[in-house]
Amino acid sequence: MERQSYLDTHAFTVCDTCSSDEEVAADHSEINGASRNWDFGLKENPDDHDGSETFTHWFNWKEARLQCALAGPLIVGSLFSFSLQLISVTFVGHVGELELSGASIANSFAGVTGFSIVVGMGSSLETLCGQAYGAKQYQKIGIYVQRAMLVLSVISIPMAFVWANIDRILVAMGQNVVIASKAGQYAVWLIPTLFGYAISQPFEYLLQSQSLVMPLLLISLSVLVCHAPICWLLVFKSGMGFTGAALANSISCWIDAALLAIYVGFSPQCVKTRVSLSLEALQDLKNFFKLAVPSAAMICLEWWSYEVLVILSGLLSNPELQTATISICVSTESLIYMISFGLGAAASIRVSNELGAGNPHKALGAVCTAVTLAISEVLPVAVILLLIRNVWGHVYSDEREVIVAVAGLMPFLSLSTSFDGLQAVFSGVARGAGWQKVGAVINLGSFYIVGLPVGCVLAFVLHLEGKGLWLGLTLGVFVQVMAYLFLTYFTDWKREATKAAIRIDACSGIKESMLEPGAKEGIFGH
Repeated sequence: MERQSYLDTHAFTVCDTCSSDEEVAADHSEINGASRNWDFGLKENPDDHDGSETFTHWFNWKEARLQCALAGPLIVGSLFSFSLQLISVTFVGHVGELELSGASIANSFAGVTGFSIVVGMGSSLETLCGQAYGAKQYQKIGIYVQRAMLVLSVISIPMAFVWANIDRILVAMGQNVVIASKAGQYAVWLIPTLFGYAISQPFEYLLQSQSLVMPLLLISLSVLVCHAPICWLLVFKSGMGFTGAALANSISCWIDAALLAIYVGFSPQCVKTRVSLSLEALQDLKNFFKLAVPSAAMICLEWWSYEVLVILSGLLSNPELQTATISICVSTESLIYMISFGLGAAASIRVSNELGAGNPHKALGAVCTAVTLAISEVLPVAVILLLIRNVWGHVYSDEREVIVAVAGLMPFLSLSTSFDGLQAVFSGVARGAGWQKVGAVINLGSFYIVGLPVGCVLAFVLHLEGKGLWLGLTLGVFVQVMAYLFLTYFTDWKREATKAAIRIDACSGIKESMLEPGAKEGIFGH
């Protein structure tokens, strides 16, 4: 195991001055008032006062309630964001078919060359802010956020130049000149959105790390309520036409960033993590990139695989039917993924907070509970997809051929969404623990060495068409789940807690060494 090899050669311990017998709080809600515990010679069981609240190896109701309380608002907030994009596309679709094609290509291009990178690099804050909050290094969180905003804003500049020339790029790639021109017009007005994301993403991770998810939900709802009338005015009343939808996206994104900034700047819940502008944000950029670049790779490699899948479907026989079918399946999986995303984000928060607090036992308990919740979510969803397989196509199309094709793919879709739901939680654990480098390798192998190549063989050589492509993708996600499962199973959580302390520099006496023999504990405690 690559991950196991990495841990064997990078073991750490804590200096004597950093150890104490003080106890870390029993649950996340008590972290703020608890004393630090850097004694990694931990007992076989966590030191909870109430045995009924002790973390079991598989499931704990108290932890489950906490994760559900975190995941619920995050899931609904994600659906609001999804609805925002849907509103924009709907308004463009009422302008014309050509404009819809141009906007769709522009959105896809923007996702691959911009949003995925910004979101990916920003997700490094899930590790940094989450672990710093658990370690009570509150001022560091503010510095991390400022540093991320600076880096993401600078990274967005070359992306903006690419978007400004999207029409030329698409024509060079063989795209229809008229559609490329429409895509170029739309993309130019999306450029402010890129910089808005560079500001809003760090704020969101700052709030997530503190479990302040309800403000995120309310802000997302406020943005959604504002977006619809703004989009209507710009598309139909301003004379901008379909490009008004792109400008509406930009305005809504900056409204989101402004509301987040106001909340962080004035809410009493953010007092501890609120930091004035500091030159310290310009320091330690190298270490930030060491985590941010693998974070981006981890996110982008998975994100891009679905875009590649849609492109490959256009090369099949009857490309109109195959592309429509695959696009419907991708859209459906993306919608269902909102649930898994919320569970994964909750797992990331809990794992990062507990590792930062020097409490590997509770991090392990959070992982086991998160996986159990994921299984309880994916199974009923898979059953529902099977039950509605003959009618789901009607939601997207009135064409009988498309409806039948979608029904044929639904059993495979139910399988892929099940694996995808599990990997979303494992990915959240990986982000919370700081395993982005290994996660990027796993995603590279799963999708680009296994999933897509196998899908191409099944689709183009064995002539399974769209089913072959989706089967290949499903196999890739299965490999991804198994890789994350083995990674988590063989993880030494005590060592991970020590590495978290080193990462946030919570104790100046921490140094690299070897852990005491017998300190290792895997997911089953062996």
